[in-house]
Amino acid sequence: MLTKILGKLLIVALLTLGLGSSALAKETIKIGWTAWSDAEFVTKLAQRILEERMGYEVELLQTDIAPQYQGLATGSIDIMLMSWQPSTHEDYLKKVGNKVVNLGLLYTHARLGWVVPGYIPESDLRSIADLKKPNVREKLDGTITGIDPGAGLTRLSEKAIEDYGLDYTLQISSGAGMTAALERAVRRKEWIVVTGWSPHWMFGAYDLRYLDDPKGVLGSFERVHAVARLGFYQDNVEAASFFSRMQLPIDDLQKAMYDAQETSYKEAVTRYIKNNPKRVDYWVTGEL
Repeated sequence: MLTKILGKLLIVALLTLGLGSSALAKETIKIGWTAWSDAEFVTKLAQRILEERMGYEVELLQTDIAPQYQGLATGSIDIMLMSWQPSTHEDYLKKVGNKVVNLGLLYTHARLGWVVPGYIPESDLRSIADLKKPNVREKLDGTITGIDPGAGLTRLSEKAIEDYGLDYTLQISSGAGMTAALERAVRRKEWIVVTGWSPHWMFGAYDLRYLDDPKGVLGSFERVHAVARLGFYQDNVEAASFFSRMQLPIDDLQKAMYDAQETSYKEAVTRYIKNNPKRVDYWVTGEL
């Protein structure tokens, strides 16, 4: 009789332990990201904090922007940390409609534009309209160096070429390809126009300026949001709350991105967490 009672107690204990472990288990969080310097730093920073401070497992899924929005809408991606609003990703947001949830701002004062090295005289090239000058076009070989084909900046740049009536080719590349071309041109003191954005480490590495955009085709200041799939908050309330509090000053972010280029993203993330303990604690706990 005693053996049966002990057996039943053991079964109950095992079931209780199993239920407790299941209740404590946290789902893997799938974060979509694009190989842009700001996206890479912010995403890897979030991954480190979620894993080391909050006990989550995180899977990073690298892909272009359009598939990220599609993944959020279908639920194959939990969250992305690179939703540029209101203009840059307007088309993508219209397509997914109410199938995604905005968890809040990551940083403000972001912007898009066409960028040139500071050694190019402003008297020759100050605005996008100046690109129509024959001598300017010749020095640039009729080329604007761009990034990914699916990027909102690429779409807006194609529109700028049309709206300004420019006889230029937008050279599709990638974020890394664009910065490599810029670095090569700066080293040789050659003329170049690249499609750029802030925050970006290149503004810490080189003397650069944006071209004026009198038609406003490339938009004004943007804000960058964390956007999640429907149900993510309900499934991962602690993680969703973390993302809703995760906001970085853009100057700090830009410095960290430059640090990552000079060392590595792993080291830059480590330094950022070490140098900003109160901010990171607030993101995790919500306590000031």
